[in-house]
Amino acid sequence: MTEALGQLLEQITEKRPDAVARSTIEHGELTVVVAPSVLVGFVEFLRDDPSCQFSTLVDITAVDYPPRDRRFEIVYHLLSMRQNHRVRVKAMLRPSETMPSLVSVHPSANWFEREVFDMFGILFTGHPDLRRILTDYGFRGYPLRKDFPTTGYTEVRYDEELKRVVYEPVSLVQEYRQFDFMSPWEGADHILPDDGKRGGRDGAPPPE
Repeated sequence: MTEALGQLLEQITEKRPDAVARSTIEHGELTVVVAPSVLVGFVEFLRDDPSCQFSTLVDITAVDYPPRDRRFEIVYHLLSMRQNHRVRVKAMLRPSETMPSLVSVHPSANWFEREVFDMFGILFTGHPDLRRILTDYGFRGYPLRKDFPTTGYTEVRYDEELKRVVYEPVSLVQEYRQFDFMSPWEGADHILPDDGKRGGRDGAPPPE
């Protein structure tokens, strides 16, 4: 498999040297890094070139690296069923930059890009209907960014007097912020029978 991926990478690099910024083959997987400006043309090439034929867009996701200048890493997973190959295409993006939409090349990118926008706040230019898809329209923030608080900013409840859903700032009691750092096994002595394989809460062996 690694040899076949090496040959595929050579063909891609030979035909599109202008697009491939970096490439790696690790753990039997091919990853190609491109600039956002050439993404659409490069993915179109991967779809149409006879030696590639990556006709299926499997997924689009992103990773947030706050310390980096190009904070966001957008990741595209493509499958060639005819060639029995997979390729991962990555593009790096600053928070102020936008990504071109792939909907014109792969219509299935529509909902994938909406999910990335919803979770990371990344804008895709040329998308026909870029709006939230997993959270509601009044949601604040982008949940998969590393600086998003785990509790969120607002909570939702149904108000019996107003007879509608209302949004309120998150209010946490002090008990919520206290952690004992015990694993589920350490805190389950009163639930699970002692099978002789677990220690007590202090790490001592179970009693004979």
